[in-house]
Amino acid sequence: MLRRLLLLALLALPLPLAAQERSITVASTTSTEQSGLFGHILPIFTRETGIAVRVVALGTGQALDVGRRGDADVVFVHDRVAEQRFVAEGHGGPRQHVMLNDFVLVGPADDPAGIAGSRDTAAALQRIAAARAPFISRGDRSGTHAAELRLWQQAGVDPTAGRGAWYREIGQGMGPTLNTAAAQGAYAMTDRGTWLAFRNRQGLRVVVEGDARLFNQYGVMLVNPQRHSHVKQADGQRFIDWIVSPAGQAAIASYRINGEQLFFPNATQPEPVS
Repeated sequence: MLRRLLLLALLALPLPLAAQERSITVASTTSTEQSGLFGHILPIFTRETGIAVRVVALGTGQALDVGRRGDADVVFVHDRVAEQRFVAEGHGGPRQHVMLNDFVLVGPADDPAGIAGSRDTAAALQRIAAARAPFISRGDRSGTHAAELRLWQQAGVDPTAGRGAWYREIGQGMGPTLNTAAAQGAYAMTDRGTWLAFRNRQGLRVVVEGDARLFNQYGVMLVNPQRHSHVKQADGQRFIDWIVSPAGQAAIASYRINGEQLFFPNATQPEPVS
């Protein structure tokens, strides 16, 4: 009985810090999670380092806000303009390239705007607006939403003029946006990774791809530990070092759906000065 009581007392004692699970929080985008990429690469990272990763998957703008508040250790997103602003404001950095993929425009099989097969995104958006064909936007300050708005601007179209008629912002992630577009027979812009992982396509198909303007670059940054002393600097940096290392880049490259590679590692590409 005495031995049993001693054992129970020992089990009730707090574990030494070294025996407790090491973990970090990464604020990232819905595309990295909903595409299945994190489900593929994070177990590899944890197995190699012993560091568990908790992902907060939001639109890029919201993920950067999480970093600004110090509620994450690492930010891994895809809106270079917003990322560079984040670094310039002293919230974290330096920013490093990780990988790229591309955006595509998807739309209904009957293609009311007549844009299928086009490689000119600006012309395609002009035709969607002219036809007042339904278009579903994420409208959530994500990297995809920011890229979409830049493309409308390049097309010389203000889509908000059609808000409530043919242009609808739903304020949600990529999966719900595609579900809504499929249900309503509408056009939408999506990253290719999420599209390849998306099952509920119904009548949707890729209608515009291959335009250089649809390039989609991802970057990673450590949240500034000088502003937020609780940031796990060493383990957060370990994640960054791993994901841009040959091992991390190989893990990204090895993720495929039906034999098709979703993301292309490019950490060795130098960051432009401007």
